[in-house]
Amino acid sequence: MKITEKILQGIKQTLETGEKVKIDLKEASAITGSGDGVGGRTFFDDSFAALRYANPFRQGSRQIAASGSSVQFVAKTGNAANSTNPWLYAVTPNSGSPNIATSIWQLPTRVITAQLPIRTAVMDDINYLNETLVQDLFLEFSQLEAQSMASNNDQSGSTTTSTGGVNGLRGLTYYPTSTSAAAYGSSGTAITNGLHTIKSVLHSVTAVDYDTLANVANALPGQYWSSPTTAWHIHPSLISQFRQLTTTGGNTALSEIGADNAGAGLHVFGFPVIPNPYLDAPTGAGKIPLVLADWGRFLTIADVEEMNVQAMEQTQPGFVTLYAEKRLVSTVRDPFAGIFLVGS
Repeated sequence: MKITEKILQGIKQTLETGEKVKIDLKEASAITGSGDGVGGRTFFDDSFAALRYANPFRQGSRQIAASGSSVQFVAKTGNAANSTNPWLYAVTPNSGSPNIATSIWQLPTRVITAQLPIRTAVMDDINYLNETLVQDLFLEFSQLEAQSMASNNDQSGSTTTSTGGVNGLRGLTYYPTSTSAAAYGSSGTAITNGLHTIKSVLHSVTAVDYDTLANVANALPGQYWSSPTTAWHIHPSLISQFRQLTTTGGNTALSEIGADNAGAGLHVFGFPVIPNPYLDAPTGAGKIPLVLADWGRFLTIADVEEMNVQAMEQTQPGFVTLYAEKRLVSTVRDPFAGIFLVGS
């Protein structure tokens, strides 16, 4: 007898007699030993998926809602006061040094898509499967956007197709760098505009020292130091190198005192450290495994407000296919608010 029939029979019995009825839902089976198929059917534990590393760039970054096919960013540049003597009432319009201007750049929103076929029979048998599939899909999207934000070259699709290429986001490691000064990129609406120059510190990333951290922190302009969103993003392998640094006396440079929220390398110079495996691994010259930035000003993520998720039945016999898409764009907004460590 099926479980549903047992329940209906029990309900009918209690309605007729008015007595409490116990309904045995266990399948009848002679327990003659142990093993599969002996003593009942298979019990399914709640399904789960291995935890993915959600996009760490969203920690502290400026996040806005957007609509449409592209987003334009505008930065006011230059000075308003008289560059020779601002302590006067004389009207001297547009006499700053440099004069007032704006820098604009425009980026298209990019789409991440996924198609997930699910066997119909499985959806009824396995506990918590639907919720697990959707949760893991969202984390997978977060993982994909992080990879693209970190290392995609949106100017060419030849080497970064897995992160989007010309159809992906503008990766941080493909912004030009300079050891002297940061600067806004060219102004305009072409895809080649808005490639800002980020100030960098050059040092071997395979043999770091304590001065490396000090030099990067010193390169960040002081106005960003007290911001609550200023933080280090460091590749886990480089964090491991820093934790193993020792002084001339043999003591560790980053002390571990065993207290909560005070582990070695959790904060450096007062700034929190965020492990970011999507940055370059510290393997050699040209790699960028560390970024110190005031993320609320440095990086902007614009999410298109609509995210589509749709289940299509019978796209394959016996399957339901889940289609999902998400649109977003990201950009360095204030190039002066971040410092790259670049391998030399």
